[in-house]
Amino acid sequence: MSTILIVDDDEEIRYSLGRVLGSRGYHIETAGSGEEGIEKIKAGLKPDLIMCDVRMGGISGIETLQHMRSASSSLQIVLMTAFGTAQTAIEAMKFGAYDYIMKPFDVDKVIEIAEKAISSSQDMKSANKYEKKVNYDDYKEGIVGNSPAMQEVFKVIGQVAASDATVLVTGESGTGKELIAKCIVQHSLRSGGPFVAVNCAAIPDNLIESELFGHEKGSFTGATTQRIGRFEQCDRGTIFLDEIGDMALATQTKILRVLQEGEIQRVGSTETIKVDVRVIAATNKDLEKMVEEKEFREDLYYRLNVFRIRVPALKERKEDIPDIVDFMLQNLVKERKARVTRVSPDALKAIVSYAWPGNVRELGNVVYRSAVVAQGDAILLKDLPDTIRGASGESAAAVAPAAPVPPAEPVAAPLAAEKPAGISESAAVESTAAAAEPVPMPAPVLPVAEVMPISLPAIYDKLYHELRERQEMRILTLIERQMIERAISETGGNQARAAEILGITRNTLKKRLDEYASE
Repeated sequence: MSTILIVDDDEEIRYSLGRVLGSRGYHIETAGSGEEGIEKIKAGLKPDLIMCDVRMGGISGIETLQHMRSASSSLQIVLMTAFGTAQTAIEAMKFGAYDYIMKPFDVDKVIEIAEKAISSSQDMKSANKYEKKVNYDDYKEGIVGNSPAMQEVFKVIGQVAASDATVLVTGESGTGKELIAKCIVQHSLRSGGPFVAVNCAAIPDNLIESELFGHEKGSFTGATTQRIGRFEQCDRGTIFLDEIGDMALATQTKILRVLQEGEIQRVGSTETIKVDVRVIAATNKDLEKMVEEKEFREDLYYRLNVFRIRVPALKERKEDIPDIVDFMLQNLVKERKARVTRVSPDALKAIVSYAWPGNVRELGNVVYRSAVVAQGDAILLKDLPDTIRGASGESAAAVAPAAPVPPAEPVAAPLAAEKPAGISESAAVESTAAAAEPVPMPAPVLPVAEVMPISLPAIYDKLYHELRERQEMRILTLIERQMIERAISETGGNQARAAEILGITRNTLKKRLDEYASE
């Protein structure tokens, strides 16, 4: 049984919340002050959820939050306030509150937040079993991967590193092509020399020659001084030409000359300068196709493609994702960008299930974002973006499954008679009347049953195409109505429970039912 600690100096609030949440099957503990709540935590109480008032006699709710979070970073704490100022909201989330709710309370909202917070608490407990998967110091190059595909990449790096041969690194955007280039340099005979990375796509065509080869004073408008180009800067070192497929044909000709003759010519100069530079190029484009379409010089392509390394997309090596996530978390901690060190099993499952069109770069952004919003030292399923959660078959509502409900009368029934302090009368009356409201006649049944044995993505795809074949133009509205009417049917007309299943508020559900009844 999950435990909830209610911290409030108002006895009626403690009583009201205790009745509402106790009727849902939770064990209730109470404290009349922040100090008393802190003492209970120090004495060994381990609640799944703490609901704490912001303004109390003695220390405030924000101070109580800070003390409790310092005692245990895994505690899920919801603050309660009648003063919904921007400062309160910002401070609550800044110091790690799960959420905050406004007084007077809406029963449905209180139950919804409590259930989600307790689900997160259980997720946090499962994260306690998380074990580090990689030794950070073993991956100084920043490339993590034990999959067969990455082992092949490492083998090729080992073969080309000791030579001065030109290397072409290909792969989708975000796969880590620059890291591969740096790894080659670190293991090469030029590791002590300069290394310069140039993003060819980021430099305008009229400036890229000056950027790569330099220019003389007065060679064009704005050239007030002589400038040394990237190739000269890299003498006896390595230059990395990223996105070389975006380079203009005129510049490609000059790159070819560097590779063939080992010399450059600054813009505005007739003098040639010898340079000793190893070239590593990278692209996410199909250079072979560009050669056929005369968009890339064939002779340059063959000069670059002496050794080729294809970096696999992240979706091709999903077995590496847990190790990559672990490495990223350790890196964030070392750089003091986050305090998160773990990932819950459900969150990791969702991360692995996602397709990652943006590859390792996108994964890094998601891990960083999730670590920042995480309220403890672990990334939970709720901390991930909706698109990632959806990859594991979890909807936003499914992230917080409802707590076990014992067979009993609806919770709002006794509240309507006694009207405890802090619970709005309108919310209590609405919940009591939920089962009595008429349910509108159902709409025509959609062909869902016949596809249920298939996977969820297949169901969505089949349903969408079936509806389009029927020339339906309000697909979302039609599906929404079907789901609402099925939930109402399953709960025997109990709107509060149906809203819970659907993951919407009861007011939203009532509004939809009224719309259906008026049609």
